[in-house]
Amino acid sequence: MEELYPITQYVNEEGKFTDDSIKEEITAELVHSFYYNMLRIRTFDRKAKSLQRQGRLGTYALFEGQEAAQVGSALSLKKDDWVFPTYRDHGAILTFGANMPKVLLYWNGRAEGNLHPDRNIFPPAVPIATQLPHAAGAAWADKRKGNKNVSIAYFGDGATSEGDFHEGMNFASVFKLPVVFFNQNNGYAISMPIEKQMNSKTIAQKSVAYGMPGIRIDGNDIFAVYFETKKAFDRARNGDGPTLIEAVTQRFGAHTTADDPTKYRDQYEVDSTRDQLDPLLRLERFMKEQKYWDGKWEQEISTQINKEIEEAIVEMENFPKANVEDLFDHVFAEMPWPLREQKEQYLQSVRRDQ
Repeated sequence: MEELYPITQYVNEEGKFTDDSIKEEITAELVHSFYYNMLRIRTFDRKAKSLQRQGRLGTYALFEGQEAAQVGSALSLKKDDWVFPTYRDHGAILTFGANMPKVLLYWNGRAEGNLHPDRNIFPPAVPIATQLPHAAGAAWADKRKGNKNVSIAYFGDGATSEGDFHEGMNFASVFKLPVVFFNQNNGYAISMPIEKQMNSKTIAQKSVAYGMPGIRIDGNDIFAVYFETKKAFDRARNGDGPTLIEAVTQRFGAHTTADDPTKYRDQYEVDSTRDQLDPLLRLERFMKEQKYWDGKWEQEISTQINKEIEEAIVEMENFPKANVEDLFDHVFAEMPWPLREQKEQYLQSVRRDQ
């Protein structure tokens, strides 16, 4: 099936065109937007890891290596579209317009971290694949309303072994819904390599069972991600139904900051191929090849990005402390008596300590 679903690529590891059919659609503004957003989320990712190591954030899911997949797909969206992320797609939601201090609050366990004004961003799904039926449902609502919004559901390779994956895909296909199922195949479901996860040669081929288009793309080539995802969105907006996209990429670091990837994969192999696979380096090579590169501009945006992140950290750390009563008050519409007793015992303990 790999020959039936070849990997679509426009720019190779050396930053050279392998398919110049998109050449006329490429502008300096677009390329600079790609680079700015990829550098922004990589800087954020590294800073978040550092904050976790300092005890200033909770356990954090890293995404370095997947920047092209997240930025390219998110930049293809329109403002009123819907995003259904996993716990590893904060790069995508930041690109889509999520509030950075709120994203940091989420990783500190705050419910307020899920509130992003003026953007349709569903709370990140930690249970695997549960967001796919949600995305199909939102797309169904948009179709019934007669608007042109689309939904995108992000998920990893492990999600394709869950029932929710099949239910979401089937429902979207039956009702011809405006939704794109965007798989980031980084090779591992935590510690489970893809060859042990499934017997299928590709994830894209799973689209056949549901009668929808499926495509494999080079997830480290932001041009392939952007233009192919945009085609899928255009198709959805025109009433032609869902698409399954498999973006083949690489997770350079651990599954989360609580994980040790050396226990289940050859980290030397990952590190030795990093220069070849790094999506940001590939884009930089392309920019130099095509005379888009400007070292002074890169320094300016690096300074701007670091300033934005530092200000977001200050805002996150100065946020009012959590109200522990929320744990009791927002579980049931009518609080049952055992929970009322627990809340009263908690409040009594607080009064004793004061």
